[in-house]
Amino acid sequence: MNLNATMLGQAISFVIFVWLCMKYVWPPLTALIEQRQRDIADGLIHTENAVKELDIAKANGAKVLDDAKKSASELVEQGNKRRAQIIEDAHAEGEKEKARLVAQGQAELESERNRIRQELRAEMSDMVIETAEKLINRNLDTDANRDLVNKLITDM
Repeated sequence: MNLNATMLGQAISFVIFVWLCMKYVWPPLTALIEQRQRDIADGLIHTENAVKELDIAKANGAKVLDDAKKSASELVEQGNKRRAQIIEDAHAEGEKEKARLVAQGQAELESERNRIRQELRAEMSDMVIETAEKLINRNLDTDANRDLVNKLITDM
């Protein structure tokens, strides 16, 4: 009986151990396992949502990048148009300035030409009178003679 009593004691101890485990250990373990399963399921849902959000963000990013490229292209095109307009305006302004300077130069040249003609006429008159005085060997009225010489030069 000793063996049966020992076995019976062990069996009772085992039943008490199993009952204690079922009563106090098993429920928290199953609760932890269920909580872990819920956490994993939530994590998977969050991962799927994150993947969807990432795809949406990639699509939005691509759209924003395309819009930025279009805007940059438009800005470059506007810049090129503005540059061409500035060059055209500068060229037109340069042509105007060139025409003005040429006209001013021609006016100055004509004025200088007239001044030199007047000086040459005056010198020529003086030289003719001087020569005539030397030839005639007498002093003539220079103003009257100058008028006469000027008339002769003009007729030439």
